[in-house]
Amino acid sequence: MSSKRSLPASAVDGSVVSVRAGAKRLIDVVGSVVGLVVFGLPMLVVAVLIRWRMGSPVLLPAPRPGLGGRVFAMYKFRTMHDVRDAQGELLPDEERIGRLGRILRAWSLDELPQLLNVLLGDMSLVGPRPLLVEYLDRYTPEQARRHDVRPGMTGWTQVAGRNSISWDDKLRLDVRYVDEWSLWLDAKILVRTVLQVLTRKGVSAPGHATMPEFDG
Repeated sequence: MSSKRSLPASAVDGSVVSVRAGAKRLIDVVGSVVGLVVFGLPMLVVAVLIRWRMGSPVLLPAPRPGLGGRVFAMYKFRTMHDVRDAQGELLPDEERIGRLGRILRAWSLDELPQLLNVLLGDMSLVGPRPLLVEYLDRYTPEQARRHDVRPGMTGWTQVAGRNSISWDDKLRLDVRYVDEWSLWLDAKILVRTVLQVLTRKGVSAPGHATMPEFDG
């Protein structure tokens, strides 16, 4: 009689998930390092242009909720001027974004500093896009599951219409990604992201610099 014991199915499944998660993290580290090397010079050029046309700061650390809702500083290139009205209040986003800012957003160049966030482990190359901290209390329990994985530089929402689709559809796709995630799915999203950037589709919703506010 054999003395070997089979591992419980839950232990096997957990081991597989751990290996896949480790592989995803390895891909993130390698991909972010390669990205920082490849895009290092373009990022420097963008930084100089922003400093020249819009002044300082060039890089904006925006607070965003990540894995488990933990808030981190997400890095983005500045895309808007600090133009204010007579009362000293900032003008709406669509009035503050200039030609340079529109170009940076159209080609997603403002997102390149997030390669550093991926390297640090705050983000992944692929995952639900990190949204505003104030949205945390507005999600349904189902929508809040988008924080069960690391947020990504790109995700299912970005290749399915980006900002041209509704908030309900965006959040539904985020949760679907959590449920159906695989390395193969990440690879398909990355390839489709390149095509999405080249066609510059869905950069903003009609009448908005990006999207209207999510009100739950």
